Amino acid sequence: MQQTRKIILSYLKEHCQATVDELAEVLDLTSVTVRHHLDVLRSEGLVAEPVIRHRTSRGRPQYTYTLTEKASQYFPKNYDALASKVLAEIKAASTPQVINVIFEGVANRFAAEAPRPAPGEPMTNRLDRAVAFLNARGYVAHWEATSAGYVLYTCNCPYEALTAEHGELCGMDKALIGSLVGAAPQCLTRVADGSSSCSFLIRDVGREIAAPE
Repeated sequence: MQQTRKIILSYLKEHCQATVDELAEVLDLTSVTVRHHLDVLRSEGLVAEPVIRHRTSRGRPQYTYTLTEKASQYFPKNYDALASKVLAEIKAASTPQVINVIFEGVANRFAAEAPRPAPGEPMTNRLDRAVAFLNARGYVAHWEATSAGYVLYTCNCPYEALTAEHGELCGMDKALIGSLVGAAPQCLTRVADGSSSCSFLIRDVGREIAAPE
């Protein structure tokens, strides 16, 4: 992002709102230039439509600018570190059995957001739907047919920063995929072990293996 616009976003984050005149003074730019940068930020959905702020003294009303909710994504977050600490505390206070129940429950909550496989539904349809569901959540998934069964690949791990210390997340993904396709997957490779993708073998007993179109 252009440096001036970064400064505008940071100023609005710190001060909650600002007028063109205030930003022009901070940036040492003309009002016309500041308005141009604000228009660009508005077109990107980072700055909201201006709101009139009436002066306490005589003069034309001023417009104040604020950040949108989308703009919060621009600023650094520390979710991975927080999640790692929370998981460490849960594991320290729980038995392995309880931990497994917790992660299975999380997988079920994710799976509940997707349509359940219908009885007798072809596995290819289930896999297509599972891939769409996973891709909407950042997994970069696809599947292929092999002589052994179907293999589902997830090329991006949304939790990669956590899996080295919390391998239970891999089990959670395995349970999630099982719920999505209605069959127990076998984990073949893991990003956490250095592979380029996680892969899961899904056997469709009694059905002819068909390649994806």
